[in-house]
Amino acid sequence: MSRSPIIVLKGTDEVLMSAGLTDLVRELVGADDRALLVEELLIVTHITPDDDGYDIARLVDAAQTPPFLTDRRIIVSRHSGVFSTKDAVAPLVAYLDDPLDTNTVVLVWEKDPRPQRQSKLPAVPKSLLDAVAGCGGSVIDTSGGSGKAQEGWILDQVRSSPVKLDASAQKVVVDHVGSDVGRLPGILTTLEGVFGAGSRVSAADVEPFLGVAGDIAPWDLTDPIDNGDVSAALDALHRMLVGGSRHPLQILATLNSHYLKMVQVDSPDIRGEKMAAEALGLKGSTFPAKKALAGAQRLGSVRLEEFVALLAEADLDLHGAKNWPAELVVEVLVARLAGRSRSARGSRR
Repeated sequence: MSRSPIIVLKGTDEVLMSAGLTDLVRELVGADDRALLVEELLIVTHITPDDDGYDIARLVDAAQTPPFLTDRRIIVSRHSGVFSTKDAVAPLVAYLDDPLDTNTVVLVWEKDPRPQRQSKLPAVPKSLLDAVAGCGGSVIDTSGGSGKAQEGWILDQVRSSPVKLDASAQKVVVDHVGSDVGRLPGILTTLEGVFGAGSRVSAADVEPFLGVAGDIAPWDLTDPIDNGDVSAALDALHRMLVGGSRHPLQILATLNSHYLKMVQVDSPDIRGEKMAAEALGLKGSTFPAKKALAGAQRLGSVRLEEFVALLAEADLDLHGAKNWPAELVVEVLVARLAGRSRSARGSRR
């Protein structure tokens, strides 16, 4: 890797961020002595709720300090997401106008680790991104993306693993991980430890080491329900409850959102996906509107009304109307929705 004055490491998954940071620092250090090269700054130094406990001046000072007993320095700044405004990053932006060519700053864009300060991770300020690009720095996104892009990213990681997985093993791992991409580094590390680098393995070889199937995307539940596939819908539900650790109320919220879109476009005045997108207030892609409109037309108003009643009943049951385990409530709901979707498909043939 060529020397860079600053590298911003960002992502949405803590496990992938940690793995990405480990790989990046290892690559930057190379065969040299990590103890001499790397200085790690824990930006958040206090745990007092009323104390901000961070100051970008410490980072800038470290970046401006020449190396000692070596020809370069690597400064790793953790929890840098606390510098979320243009004013907060201004001193670092000023430094990047003329950075030391011996130093590399690794800006790990993580949120404040203190529970009382936990919130959504803010975006990297544009002024900082412009400064990074202007000085020859780079941004590394450890996120796996979503949908097909995420599946492709997982497959790329699997194919670059030291253990060589054949096509059947690759499919098993991709299907098993689902959208829970943070589990992938651990799985690949386990396989390397068991079989050794360079080994070729099949699906039968890897399956015993995969553990519980990972989480999946919401449409992996709603699609089999819409297709009337009760078995596949219940399998998807189980993965979301177990692999994804989702609460039954979260499952209900997903289903409510799915059918609410259909209800909103269930009108003879709405013709075509563009009109449906306007009714749903969607910007950009009209695909979700197209899908909702197709669902509403397939089910019809009477069946949609029945589905809304099932969702309302399940909501009451989850809040104590029935003395059932919460998981059983959503299992029965999913089975009913998928079964009625199948009969709706049959009645329209």
